Amino acid sequence: MIALHLVAVAVGLALLAKASDLFIVGAADLARRLGVSSVVVGAVVIGFGTSAPEMLVSGIAAGRGDADVGVGNIVGSNLANLTLVLGLAAAVRPIAVASSALRREAPVTLLAMALFAWFVQGGLGVVEGLILATLIVASVVVSLRYGSADGVAIEGGAVAVDPLGAEADEFIEEEAQRPLGNAIARTLIGLVGTLGGAQLLVWGAVELAETAGLSGGFIGLTLVAVGTSLPELTTAIQAARKGEHDLIIGNLLGSNLFNSLGVAAVVGLVAPGAPLGANVRGVGVVVMMGAAVLALLMMRWDRLLSRTQGIILLVVYASAVPFLA
Repeated sequence: MIALHLVAVAVGLALLAKASDLFIVGAADLARRLGVSSVVVGAVVIGFGTSAPEMLVSGIAAGRGDADVGVGNIVGSNLANLTLVLGLAAAVRPIAVASSALRREAPVTLLAMALFAWFVQGGLGVVEGLILATLIVASVVVSLRYGSADGVAIEGGAVAVDPLGAEADEFIEEEAQRPLGNAIARTLIGLVGTLGGAQLLVWGAVELAETAGLSGGFIGLTLVAVGTSLPELTTAIQAARKGEHDLIIGNLLGSNLFNSLGVAAVVGLVAPGAPLGANVRGVGVVVMMGAAVLALLMMRWDRLLSRTQGIILLVVYASAVPFLA
């Protein structure tokens, strides 16, 4: 049975990765055909679309009564983004950190993570969900204003300098040559596939936890979280090879901001007051915040994340995993 559950997790992850790409490309194409600017496409369609796996997986898990998996996914994804993903990207090539990211996006993301960590201690309820939902909407509105003024694009509500907007324009230009029906089909197939992949991943992960005698929180913090962070990992490594440092930082900070506000809001509204394991709201949250502070301090050090610092972040992640059980 464990083999079956592992297959379900693997197929779910693969389906999530491919289907979410289809959904983003199709939805972005539709938005541009409707006259939506590239800044808005980058902020709302691409930014939120890349975080769709986390939102759907956590929402579905919470709806199934497995809030530990849902919240564990948020905590684990935030942790993986700023240690595993950022560390691997820095190991590929040292990352120069723009001063604007340190002034604006980094503090906002850290505050959002701290608020999420605080809410988790008392349980995510309807009130907390509404507060977090309001904050993510406000974050996007403010980011759009920055984007309109400065010519930047946004990932999940955090401002990143230009690359996401350029990325939006690049594949939208390619898709513009295709019929409208192609964009609609991509969007619908991508949406259905993403939903199906999320369902399969959650089912496989929960069953695997029960069969192997592991807690749902641990599975959410590790296996599920790393799986839903694969799009960020792929983007970060590709961007590192191309030297697109702003895209790496903007993508990861934006993902953590959206996870902490948007995804957490969904869990709070779907399963208000659901009990959480100590490894999620205790050790998991502490490790997440500690790793975030460490990563941001490293970014401030000469505004360059070196290969050595990247390896340190990888060691931090590997060392933290056993304590999440």
